Amino acid sequence: MLAGAGGILGLVLLLLGAAFRTRGRAPDEGRDVKVWIVGLGLGFTMSVLAALTVYGVYSGQQLMPRDGTDVVSVQAEARRWSWSFAYADRPGHITDGIMHIPAGRPVDVAITSADVVHSFWVPRLAGKLDAIPGHVNTIRIEADMPGTYEGLTAEYNGPGYSDHGFAVIAHDPQAWADFVAGGDR
Repeated sequence: MLAGAGGILGLVLLLLGAAFRTRGRAPDEGRDVKVWIVGLGLGFTMSVLAALTVYGVYSGQQLMPRDGTDVVSVQAEARRWSWSFAYADRPGHITDGIMHIPAGRPVDVAITSADVVHSFWVPRLAGKLDAIPGHVNTIRIEADMPGTYEGLTAEYNGPGYSDHGFAVIAHDPQAWADFVAGGDR
């Protein structure tokens, strides 16, 4: 975002400098106006908006749950002030405050809340999605490599919400197989 903002600032400064440079000269009968308004005013703006729209649609599609044989399912439930996670691959096992996922595989997280509106957000893995009482929202996340990723709730839900977080541990294939088989984590 910083690079994009810097690029736009540079372009605006360049255009501003060009406008002051041509101020003392007589414009070429409408040609300069057409270049500035049509070429840079409309053409540049529409190109940037089209690129942002394509990027937004592509990014949004990556977060949508889809059918697949290699998809892991996790149920996440928020409550004041904790998260609990249940796993389809390991029925009956629930973890509090730590979600376990395999690295390199898509994970569909079904998110809900037991009390008030919370939000599920793991900044390094996916966007934010609200946890609403009585409703299930699903988001797809995928960790490229094993490690621990910090998650948090980004929805104000009363005093103490700023400390309402959780961890996502992405396991390598062997560690994930151990976890599913009943490892002590």
